[in-house]
Amino acid sequence: MDVVTPELESVAASDHDFSPEECVSRAGEAAKLVDPAALADESSRQRLFELLWRNDHSEAWLVSWSEPRDTGYHDHDGSCGAVAVLEGRITEEPLVVGGPPQINEYNAGDVLSFTGSHIHRMHHDPNAVTIHLYSPPINRIGSYDVVDGVLRRTPGSPDEESPTSPGLDEQAG
Repeated sequence: MDVVTPELESVAASDHDFSPEECVSRAGEAAKLVDPAALADESSRQRLFELLWRNDHSEAWLVSWSEPRDTGYHDHDGSCGAVAVLEGRITEEPLVVGGPPQINEYNAGDVLSFTGSHIHRMHHDPNAVTIHLYSPPINRIGSYDVVDGVLRRTPGSPDEESPTSPGLDEQAG
């Protein structure tokens, strides 16, 4: 399926990396141009995704999970970004140390943003459809967990699913 259109290319066009605020604006614009049903034909797969664009300054993906999904705590290795919710509900949980969890809920029409230093986890409800925009394009994702009492960051490919964080979950109780 080809979802890249001249309109999306126009949204992506830039001579610089986006700020978090620009990511919100561009993800919102892209959300108005994308039909969530574009992923419907692939319903037999657990993770559905389509590249909307990638250039020197940003990339955007149309994503849906057929099952509930916990991304585990992760960072985007310096890339800031935004997630626009087209359908369904997601929650975002920043990594909090020494305090209660902060859970932020986003529904269809909402857009969240994050800086390049942000560490968080995402929970995707089944069949939620989102646009994930990153600037600059992601080279690596850092996954976090507690191993033998020590917080560890493990770099990984952005093309692979990030693992859950059972050690951090255990520490949080």
